[in-house]
Amino acid sequence: MAPQDERERPVDGPNDDEPASKRVKLDVTSPTSQDIAQKPPRPRVKGLAMIKEEYLITVPGQATRADDTVVVDDDAAEGRTTPDPAADRRSSEKGGQRKKQKGQNKEREFGTFSDAVRLCNSRAWTNEFSPRPCKHGDRCNALHDIRKYLKEGRRADLDIFSGKCPVWETHGRCPSGWRCLFVSSHMKEVEHEDGRKELTLVEDTTKSPSEEEESGESRPGVVNNVPVGIKYDLAKKKIKLEKSEVYLEWLNKDTEKFKSHHHRTKGDEGEAKDYRAQYTEPPLKPSEKRRIYFGRETPVLAPLTTQGNLPFRRLCVELGAQLTYSEMALGFPLLQGQKADWTLMRAHESEALPPRVSPSSPVEGYDNSRDSRFGVQITANAPWVAVKATEALTRFLPHLRLIDINCGCPIDMVFKSGAGSALLDAPSKLERMIRGMNVASGEVPITAKIRMGVRDDRLTAQKLIERLTLGGSDLRDKLGAPGCAAITLHGRTRQQRYTKAADWGYIAECSALIKQYNETKSDLTDTIREAEENSLPNGGRTYFLGNGDCYSHVEYYDHVDNAKVDSVMIGRGALVKPWLFEEIERGQYLDKSASERLTYVEKFARYGMEAWGSDEVGLNYTRRFLLEFMSFFHRYVPIGLLEYLPPNLNERPPAYRGRDDLETLLASKNYKDWIKISEMFLGSAPAEFKFQPKHKSNSYEIEAEG
Repeated sequence: MAPQDERERPVDGPNDDEPASKRVKLDVTSPTSQDIAQKPPRPRVKGLAMIKEEYLITVPGQATRADDTVVVDDDAAEGRTTPDPAADRRSSEKGGQRKKQKGQNKEREFGTFSDAVRLCNSRAWTNEFSPRPCKHGDRCNALHDIRKYLKEGRRADLDIFSGKCPVWETHGRCPSGWRCLFVSSHMKEVEHEDGRKELTLVEDTTKSPSEEEESGESRPGVVNNVPVGIKYDLAKKKIKLEKSEVYLEWLNKDTEKFKSHHHRTKGDEGEAKDYRAQYTEPPLKPSEKRRIYFGRETPVLAPLTTQGNLPFRRLCVELGAQLTYSEMALGFPLLQGQKADWTLMRAHESEALPPRVSPSSPVEGYDNSRDSRFGVQITANAPWVAVKATEALTRFLPHLRLIDINCGCPIDMVFKSGAGSALLDAPSKLERMIRGMNVASGEVPITAKIRMGVRDDRLTAQKLIERLTLGGSDLRDKLGAPGCAAITLHGRTRQQRYTKAADWGYIAECSALIKQYNETKSDLTDTIREAEENSLPNGGRTYFLGNGDCYSHVEYYDHVDNAKVDSVMIGRGALVKPWLFEEIERGQYLDKSASERLTYVEKFARYGMEAWGSDEVGLNYTRRFLLEFMSFFHRYVPIGLLEYLPPNLNERPPAYRGRDDLETLLASKNYKDWIKISEMFLGSAPAEFKFQPKHKSNSYEIEAEG
């Protein structure tokens, strides 16, 4: 752990030997090193990132303050945000005035980006003279002439990466086939004995084995690819989920019997005995689950909607993230076989590897060789949805560490449906969900992510944690503990969103509650009895993770050592600073240069093309998510520019310049600059491409006169 005085200390003064070439010349007033040396250290101001004075962009006579044009709305990391009608009510301004907007861009559009003329799938992955039969026959309105398609149906090959396909260079084959915008680097024209010339796709089988059939669905290095046929059968309800059906039938009957019993007189012992006699044991108990492990050496990347996509998770794993989660998927669309939600279940092969753990740390019975990094998160508003979705996931996903039920999502669309943070006020329903998910999940453990409560004046997490670890008083005698293998607590309420700092004091209180249960297995109150041993996960241990505002290795180890959490789940901090996991592993700050940070942008672009394709659609899909990533990534303030450490995720910087032009560009809040950065690695954005940042504050618009 970092020394105690490192938790908040001023950074050393400016380096007078810094080469002049690193100083960006702007039309601003900048104090000299001699002036700075004569001034006493400035006190740290709450909410303000204290930038060293030589990097500030100031106007003489104007006080330094946070850039109030920045509207931070970090619900963007948790899904679609709720429209703010008041933000769009604008009064008339002076004509031509440059005005910064506030609020959210609702119903964002990203334009259309596709080939001018579509190439038929029967030709997309085959050599010119070996097409597949076209299932549409004469009715097909797509091109079947590969040469004509290459000449007229799409734009010319890109010249980035020296014109070489990044996917083919890595894997020896390109799933985008003829649609690839680098196809000239992996095609050739072969002349046959009869004089005919054929265009062929080239593969290098020494890099990766060739697949007999391409459909555009599978991607090299990607696991958990669910075949189209399975999704189709789910949509048509042709797949039987037997364990779920049995359990849900029992649950419905048992719920009715329990309601009937609950309303009987307390002295009716015959009815009580009859209720117990009809109880049916579930086929699996939590103790039969595969054991998992969370520890100080396993920092966790949080499930992040939109931003927590496969390329970003792959980048974080490369930088030291030991455990990852999918983006939150909706349970009901999974049961309907919807492609969008099943696509979220894909993972990179690096996520299928076991996490690095200390040999002395894991609990008894933990087998690291059977573990993996990748877990999935779902949300549901009814037990039957959660239970059936769980069985489908465990049946069709071979690489699955755990299934997490989201009980903290604050967005209105999810909350009003009865899912997400609405479950915080429905503890009985949540308990039935987790019990049923444990029945249906086979050996895969079940976990939960919660918030402190729905409202600020009614914190419910402690009672909910007690229920998830021991079970409710009405079910504990008959069923034992629900079998929740791990609980993650976000130190905010739904009402707070991100308007206040995470409450790590409350997280510490909840951690003590779980530690007491794990270590002593004794009564927590006079009215609570110990759960049955055979219903406990991980040999009787429920892991506890904290979540909220972690932005440095100092804060990470402070939370582990002082809040006594098993590990820390990191969300926004990783979006702004993906190498935070590397800092945690090394136990030191890393002052990444602008060129190093640009390398991460390039890697995201490469990983995106591997995940989504190097054709027009895949490339601009990558561009869209790269820009979403940049909406957080640009907020990083280099530690070499800060006066105080550790940096604070919720502090906003005043206007400043970087140590070079690139560092200044990477700090730009204007999304048009982000598009320019994307074009370094994805080529020019097509005319039809559109991008609207989730925050209107990131975009300038000229308002019309009058």
